[in-house]
Amino acid sequence: MAGPASRRPISSTTSTPRSREPATDRLQYKLMVSSGDPKIELPKTKKLTASALMASNNTTTPSDKGSAADEVLHEFGIVRVYKSGRVERPLVAPPVAPGLDSATGVQSMDVQLDSYSVRLYLPPAAATAPGAKLPVIVYVHGGGFVAESAASPGCHRFLNRLTASCPALAVSVEYRLAPEHPLPAAYDDSLAAFKWTLSAGDPWVAEHGDLGRVFLAGDSAGANICHYLAVHPDIAQATPRRRLKGAVLIHPWFWGSEAVGEEPSHPAARAMGARLWLFACPGADGMDDPRMNPMAPGAPGLDTMACERVMVCAAEHDFLRWRARAYAEAVAAARGVGGEGTVELLETEGEGHVFYVFKPDGDKAKAMLDRIVSFVNAP
Repeated sequence: MAGPASRRPISSTTSTPRSREPATDRLQYKLMVSSGDPKIELPKTKKLTASALMASNNTTTPSDKGSAADEVLHEFGIVRVYKSGRVERPLVAPPVAPGLDSATGVQSMDVQLDSYSVRLYLPPAAATAPGAKLPVIVYVHGGGFVAESAASPGCHRFLNRLTASCPALAVSVEYRLAPEHPLPAAYDDSLAAFKWTLSAGDPWVAEHGDLGRVFLAGDSAGANICHYLAVHPDIAQATPRRRLKGAVLIHPWFWGSEAVGEEPSHPAARAMGARLWLFACPGADGMDDPRMNPMAPGAPGLDTMACERVMVCAAEHDFLRWRARAYAEAVAAARGVGGEGTVELLETEGEGHVFYVFKPDGDKAKAMLDRIVSFVNAP
């Protein structure tokens, strides 16, 4: 049994504001809030255009507007479903094409695999230091399992900056979205993409990636997927801890039937927090399904996470912050005194969920990026 959290103190840092920055891209949204493993094959890779990359995520069955069948059946802000089956994602910005980023010098490329694709990022350091091997970051985007993409402007910009700053090679996963593809599709695609990365299935990964320094990273629902991967038995067997160096969970979307910290405890409020999860994963075992509540009874032990170090990022005005803190404390407690690696908790004051996507040039976004870079480059 794991010891108390105090046995393994968390390295905690609070980021304080230096200036107020205007939001960019889109209005910030809030979430209204045991799968089978795929058989992994390594098909020939194929380059994609950005429009093709997002076509399946944003194109839905048309219907006659104004008809009874066109009435809204489900509304979550980030996704809207009509009785006809038509799906809209009103907050999703147009996709950004891969290529050379003039601001960072990072080169990106889309690769189609099976049911999923990936966007690869190669920093200029790969050209200036031929033969040097770079850390590999497998990144999983957020969006409540129902929206966003590896080609979304905010995700693409963040990966350009992260890979240039480390420097590192990144593999950004384009997984299938609910409701067209209910969970566990996103989990399965992300697991397959991670295994593909470890196989060095692309020349960029084979030539420039150091598979002894592999990191998982993701935001919101993507951070949830990162945890799923970190405790998955296939990953634990395929990646000895010396190979999976760390996991970075940014504003992770976890929830549960019982409140933690100062989360709302009223049943109606908790039910609102559950709606999107049960919509995306209709086969879930409620809000204490281990995929949504990694601290629930019966969930895989946190001491089984196949990584040396863990970094958790939280934000003061994010309603998920209490879960993020509790998760970091539970992971630290599971490792206990003398346990492998460290657990870091970075809390940003005065900001909300995935603020760095909407305020990418702000001081606090830069401070968070710097901390993640330091985490990746730590010995």
